[in-house]
Amino acid sequence: MNPAELAPRDPASPEDPAAHPTTGGASAGEHEVPTQPHHHPGLPELDVDLTSDAPGPLLTSGTFADVFALDDRRVLRRDRNGRDASGEADILRHVVAHGFPAPTVLHVDGPDLVAERLHGPTLLQAMTAGEVSLHDGAAILADLHRRLHEIPAPTGWSDPRSQWPHVSGGPTVVHLDIHPANVILTEAYGPALIDWSNARTGPAELDVALTALIIGEVVVDAGGEYSSAARALLAAFLGAAGHDFVSALGDAAALRAQDPSLVAGERELVPASAALVRDLVAVAAPPHD
Repeated sequence: MNPAELAPRDPASPEDPAAHPTTGGASAGEHEVPTQPHHHPGLPELDVDLTSDAPGPLLTSGTFADVFALDDRRVLRRDRNGRDASGEADILRHVVAHGFPAPTVLHVDGPDLVAERLHGPTLLQAMTAGEVSLHDGAAILADLHRRLHEIPAPTGWSDPRSQWPHVSGGPTVVHLDIHPANVILTEAYGPALIDWSNARTGPAELDVALTALIIGEVVVDAGGEYSSAARALLAAFLGAAGHDFVSALGDAAALRAQDPSLVAGERELVPASAALVRDLVAVAAPPHD
């Protein structure tokens, strides 16, 4: 995620492939804890040829992976470098088993991960269209953090392909890329969190700090058109999430500065964003006696 991607834009029309998110999830209580890799009720079994270079229409391309639509209910996320997706799949199965709204994994084989596809606007699109207020959007982000960080880390989990190898683990699952463009608002399930390529085990504070930094980068972008709205969203998020994450802000900034998805000029925004977050927290924090 980078500041350019976080800038609001018009929601896509129903006919636009971008209107249909690549992956999705279900709300708490919709899943039973599986004893083996599971399929969401009603989703078809895998019946497509994944050996093709393009097994379906290309929905989006990220830094490391391409996402293809297999049909209106399933997507394929394929790592272009051929890295194994089993670690990401294991994290997804783990959080879904604990009732978290995330994509249902249908199949994984090497770099290929097939997941449930849900339809709905992103939180970013909904806020841009005025369908969700900035205050409510911040509350959704904070609630997703809270719910995710209540899930204990899976025992023995590891994912050597992650670009965050220096996050040595922690007591909970962390997503490390929670922001409005990675939240899908579905009619059936409510807000669902997508794009788990960075997810791993770690400290909850680091996850919250990264969300604050990502939003803060839009605020401090001098040429940005949406810095005012992003400032309001950031202030609301800090109010909803609390200030316990400040101790992890330095580590979060170090990680963010190494994010390979940042394009030219964006990496320079990270220190200014960290300073802004610290200033806002200092202003909001009650004075000490």
